[in-house]
Parts: sequence; structure tokens; C-alpha cells
Amino acid sequence: MVEAKENDVYEEELLDYEEDDDKTVDGSAGKPTGEVAKKGYVGIHSSGFRDFLLKPELLRAIQDCGFEHPSEVQHECIPQAILGMDVICQAKSGMGKTAVFVLSSLQQIDPVAGQVAALVLCHTRELAYQICHEFERFSKYLPEVKIAVFYGGVHIRKHKDLLKNECPHIVVGTPGRILALARDKDLSLKNVRHFILDECDKMLESLDMRKDVQEIFKMTPHDKQVMMFSATLSKEIRPVCKKFMQDPMEIYVDDEAKLTLHGLVQHYIKLSEAEKNRKLNDLLDALDFNQVVIFVKSVSRAAELNKLLCECNFPSISIHSGMTQEERLTRYKNFKEGHKRILVATDLVGRGIDIERVNIVINYDMPDSADTYLHRVGRAGRFGTKGLAITFVSSASDSDVLNQVQERFEVDIKELPEQIDTSTYIIFVFCNVALHASCIVIVSAIVYSVTHQKVNVYPQSYLAVAVVPCTPRVQIVKNSSDILSWGLAFS
Repeated sequence: MVEAKENDVYEEELLDYEEDDDKTVDGSAGKPTGEVAKKGYVGIHSSGFRDFLLKPELLRAIQDCGFEHPSEVQHECIPQAILGMDVICQAKSGMGKTAVFVLSSLQQIDPVAGQVAALVLCHTRELAYQICHEFERFSKYLPEVKIAVFYGGVHIRKHKDLLKNECPHIVVGTPGRILALARDKDLSLKNVRHFILDECDKMLESLDMRKDVQEIFKMTPHDKQVMMFSATLSKEIRPVCKKFMQDPMEIYVDDEAKLTLHGLVQHYIKLSEAEKNRKLNDLLDALDFNQVVIFVKSVSRAAELNKLLCECNFPSISIHSGMTQEERLTRYKNFKEGHKRILVATDLVGRGIDIERVNIVINYDMPDSADTYLHRVGRAGRFGTKGLAITFVSSASDSDVLNQVQERFEVDIKELPEQIDTSTYIIFVFCNVALHASCIVIVSAIVYSVTHQKVNVYPQSYLAVAVVPCTPRVQIVKNSSDILSWGLAFS
């Protein structure tokens, strides 16, 4: 009887998704408490990861990645998350939310053979793949921890065999495939201690996906840690998130002006639909970029635009849902590893995907909402670096969305000028190699102090070129002759 009563309570803690959602939103759960932290996250925190008292193996992996100081969202969340507290976290794109749940999960897990201890759900296969890679990166010195990713598009027998022969301790996946494996009893969730949703608003706003998440959630133990993350968490979706939690630590950005990235320059161009291709061609010729993502509104437009760019000899590649899973991942890896510099994509990669070299985003087609715009442009200017977002406006509805963006996020998006200062969206590093070898070291130190990333220095003919792997946007200036110019590079 006691067990039955406990199960009834457990059922009541979740939303009844058959009811009208408006009733849920208007309920008492939707009222904000006085304890909610309201913060806007910018920059790097002065403390170090060592202050979190993480496992030595984790600290070593963090150091290998070149990270020294946590972002503010990491400084705020990680100390609570590693204690097992439930967390709802909203913070701007590119501020390291993924590292919060990756590090806190790895810190707490004591792997037991045959038991899944942590489950991470997200809405796209590419994001699941990326999160799995982050777990592998930070568990580099924890060889006993096994990680696996499960999503559709791969034969389910392959996943079932993996679970049977080499059961992982951390599972990352999309709700559809995870639910199928759990229903067939191939994936046991009875030992899950950490339940995590990335881009939680996207998953819970869709009723079909929300039902899948709820069903998976019910298969896990009642006593577990629940963490949810996104850059956009509306006041309507927050009470839905809290239904899955017990007295969570809540971090929201109620001042939406703080959600825009500090180093991101944003412009728009008014033009007709017929003028888009010519303008895009001109921009790609004129702008300095490491990598650029071009967003379109449909699969067919992604394929056609990519074909056009390739015919014009641009190093372009496309990703959209019309491809097989194997092809999508192959193209994603090619772009992430820098083999291609231009990506034409639908909103499939508009959320969560982190490509460190991207410094320009172009909205070839206007997104359908201000939230989608925020996620798209967040692919550039990540973790405090510089970036540029350009949006094509070709209709009255496009103008309406642009106005919504400016009003909600309190950002003044100006029309693209004829000449744009390259230093506003790219980091310059330059010096004269004739000065002295020690000067090269100084350049490295300057870049490191700004980006907190490791620096490789490559002497070339008349230049000492400081190149920062991945994160910084580095451009070589060939006519510098004065060491004092270094200071201008970061202004």
C-alpha cells in the first residue's frame, strides 16, 4: 500500500499532458519565487576550475582543453550541480552551459558495470553527437567511464548489441530512440542518478516530444538529479520544467536584453528575394571569415543554395534533414574540423551546435521567431569572442520579426554599411618577426590573456603569426611594422 501511494504521488508530480496547456501555465507553479536568481552572463569569472574541488582527472582534462577560468554561468551552477541539486539554467548562447552538466555528472558518477548512471536528452542527432564528444573529451583520464550516443537513422540492432555487450554509464540521445530502447527493455533506466535535458524549451514545447520525455522520465528512479538548460526559457515553459524537479536552483535571464552576445555585431540588409544570391556572393567575397553559417528556411533551399555556392567555387557544404544520418554526421564533422568554410543549413543546427571557428552568421531567410533568431546568431561570437550576424529582410513579415528581436532583446540592429570595420568581428594578431624571438612569446601571452586558450606560434617569412586553436577568430595582417600595433588588435 505504501509503495502504491508513493507511485501515485510520483505520477502527480508530472504534468497531465492531456489537459489544456493554458491551465498549467496559469497555475500557481507559474508564479516566480523571490529566490530566483536573475543574472546576465558575460565574460570570464576570476576564479579557476580548481576552486570547484573537481577530480584531478577532470582538472587535467580541462587543462588539456586550454580552459583556465569558468564563465559566470559555470561559476554559478557547477558548485551546486556537483552536490546533486536540481538545476534550471538559462544563459546566453556560447557561455559553456554544456560543460556545467558534463563536468558535474562526471564528478559525481562512480561507474558500476552494466548500469546507466546518467541520461542526457536533446532534440537533434547532431547535438547528441556533439554532447557525447564533450563527455569523451572531459572523461579523457577516466577510462573506466563508458559513454554512448543513441539516435534515429542508425539501425536499432546496432544500439541493442552495444547495450548488451558493453553497457555505457552515460547515455546521450534523442527521445524517440531512447524511448524505443527502453520500451524493448534493452536500455535499463532503473539506476539513472542524473537526468538532463539540453535545449529543454524546444523539447518541452512540442507536445509529442514532451510526452516521450515524460514517459522516459517515469522509467527512471524517483530519487535523482534533474538538470535543464537553454538560452531561451519563457515564463510559460518554466513551470513545465519545474514539474520534473524538486526544489531546483533556478537561474533565469528575465532581462532579455542580456541574452544577446557581447561581442556580436548585428546588421540587416533590405532587398528583394531576387537580389539575395547576388548580395550573398558579394558578402562572401568582401568579408573576412574563418567559417560562416548561412541559414535558410527549407531543405530544398539549402540544397539549391549550396549547389549555387559550389558552382561559384566557394568551399561550401550543406546540412539538412533530407540527408541520411551518416551523411549528416560526416558533413557536420567536415565543417567542424575546418575542411569546409561555409555551411548552408536549416534550423537543424540553429540550436546548441558549437563550431568554434564560426565568426559570421548570415540569415539568408529570416527565422520565424525572435527566439529562433537568437539561437541562430548565437553560433557566432561564442564565449566572449567577436562575431558578425547579417540578416536579409525581403518582406513585411521579415521586418516584423526583426522589430520583435529589437524590442525583446533591446538591441539596435542597423542596416549594413557599405564598409564594415573588420576589427569589429574578428581578432587580429600581428607582429614583425625581425624584432626578437621573445616578442613572439609576448604575442602568445596577449592572445592567451584575452581568450584563455592555448596559442601556437608559426613564424612565416616576414611574420610571426600567433594562431589560437578553434575559439578565437584570428586574422593575419601583412603590413604591420610596429609592435605597438598589437594593442590595437584587441581594442
